[in-house]
Order: sequence, then C-alpha cells, then structure tokens
Amino acid sequence: MSELAPKLRRAQILAGRSAEGDVNLSAYGRNVLVCGESGSGKSTLVTGLIERLIEKKYQICLIDPEGDYENMPGCRTAGDEKRAPSIEHVKQVLEEPEVQVVVDLVAVSSADRPHYFASLVAEIQQLHLTTGRPHWVIIDEAHHILPSEWAPASAAMAEELCNLMLITVHPEHVSPVALRRCDTVFVVGREPRRMVEEFAKATQVDIPEVGADDLPRGEALLWSLQERLVTRLKTAPSRHEHYRHRRKYAEGQLEEGRVFHFRGPFNTQNLQAQNLNIFLQLADGIDAETWQFHLRRGDYSNWLRNAVKDVELADEVSNIEKDDSLSDRESRKRIQNAIRQKYTAPA
Repeated sequence: MSELAPKLRRAQILAGRSAEGDVNLSAYGRNVLVCGESGSGKSTLVTGLIERLIEKKYQICLIDPEGDYENMPGCRTAGDEKRAPSIEHVKQVLEEPEVQVVVDLVAVSSADRPHYFASLVAEIQQLHLTTGRPHWVIIDEAHHILPSEWAPASAAMAEELCNLMLITVHPEHVSPVALRRCDTVFVVGREPRRMVEEFAKATQVDIPEVGADDLPRGEALLWSLQERLVTRLKTAPSRHEHYRHRRKYAEGQLEEGRVFHFRGPFNTQNLQAQNLNIFLQLADGIDAETWQFHLRRGDYSNWLRNAVKDVELADEVSNIEKDDSLSDRESRKRIQNAIRQKYTAPA
C-alpha cells in the first residue's frame, strides 16, 4: 500500500463550505474526531461524510453501540438488539470489497464493548494487511468503545490505527491513546471552545483560538492539527438525512438509566415508560396531579433531550411545558401529538 499512498492522499471528500469556498477532507491517511452534544448535528455530518466515502469506493466498517445506524443506506448490518454480531461473521462480510458494514452492538453489554472492539480491531488490522480494507473504521459513541482507560495491546497496534473516525459527546471520556492519533477535529453544537479544550488537554497539544459562541445546527468548526488551522464551515448535507432509530425509541427497551418514571409529587408511584409508546399509554391514564407535577418541572422535555437524545422534539415539548395557558388535557394532547408525529406515524 505504501506506493499507493501519494495517489490515495489526493482523493478528497467534501466536508462543507467556508467563506473561502469548498472545504475538503483527505479520504486517506487521516484520523478524525467528531464531537458535540447530543442532537447537535454529529450524525448528520458523519452520514454525509460516509456517503461521500462510499461514492469514492472506500469500504467502511461502522461500529454502532446504540443501533442508530441500522438503516444506513447502502450498508449491511451485523447484529441487532437481540443478537451480538460474531467477529467471524463481521470479518467474512468485510472480505466482500463492495460491502459496507454496520456492526450493531446493542446486544453487547456496555462493560463488554471495549473487549469486543479490541478483538474485532485485531481481525480488521489483519484483513487490512492483506487487502487494504476496510479503508475506514468509524466508531460511534467512542467513549463507550474506547473509554478513557483503554489502551491497545501493544504500541504497534496504536501506530497501526489509521483512517479512524471517532464520534463522541465528550472527548475527555475517550482514551487519550486513541485521541492522540486524531489529526482532524470537527466540533458542532454548543460550547465549541470547551470541546476543543477537552481534546487539547487529553492530547497535550496547544489550544487554538476558538470563539465561545455556540454553533448553529448545520455549522461546524474544522481543526486541522497538521496545518494548525481552525475553519468555520457550513457542513455539506447528506442525501439521506439521518434519523435516529425510530423503532428503538418507540418500541424497544431503553436501558434502566433512560427509562421515564411517573412518580408524582409525593413519590408514591413508579410507573415506568421503557419506550415512547408506553409513555403515550401512561400519559393517557395518569391523574392530573401527577401529570402537572412532571410538566411544571420540565421532566418530559428533559427526558426527551437526555434519554431519547432528540433535542428538536425536546425543545418543542419544553415550549408546551412553559405555556401556562394550556389546560391539563391540552398539554397532554400537544405533547402526545408531537411524539406521535415524529416517532409513531408512518414513515
């Protein structure tokens, strides 16, 4: 592969557009970090980059801990919410040059995911030595797969980590060994300076000049460590807008820490909504005092924002919560309709 490197490095994919024109990312020889809060546009940015990599005939292997990319166009999914993907099966699928692979780790416990990845990446690196593929390994929720205490089995393995794309909410929770391999950083959403500072602290690099203003949806900061340059850009949209796995949140079983609990003002109840459909059913039947208690506290929008990770829906529900003119019946109806329209209506 070494003799092909100069040619491959000239391949570019569109990342977005700045005031000066198109901003491109090298499709070879880069390690990329995409960071920002939930709902800030990470998935939309990443989906667009993946589409353009696939268009240029690069093979990708996407590690998906939460099943959010199950319906990624042009990709074959290994594993699901009930079955962990076998490493042998993933390897067999990757041996087909034209196949893009999403490795769904929903059925793998959080504690086991780093070990699973360590075993998988060893197979991927062996495959890469013989075929040069997969060209890119993309890791969603990288803080689950490569937590801060993670380290590769050997220094050689760390050096071989190339063409990685790490996606995370907090860089400080990702292994510094993995972060130090990153030479390109995308930041989206709120508090971009804080995100940059987290990365710089973890990797012990100098902090560039970055504004403190939040980034609107559809914009990003691109920090090229090689060029020591920070560029603000409008991200290039994907053809297939990435929607979170609607069935997972509407019908699936959320983890215990993400379940909504209707407890009431005196904490005498414990009605649990493990998904949005159950939430809608419980919202129909609970008493007015319990409904209003959670409404006034902003519990519904907080749950949608932090557990369901849908910022846009959370903002819509928050506005309903703050409208004191609404009756008990009307506030329920509006919140239920907002959820149904996005998650339970026909696609």
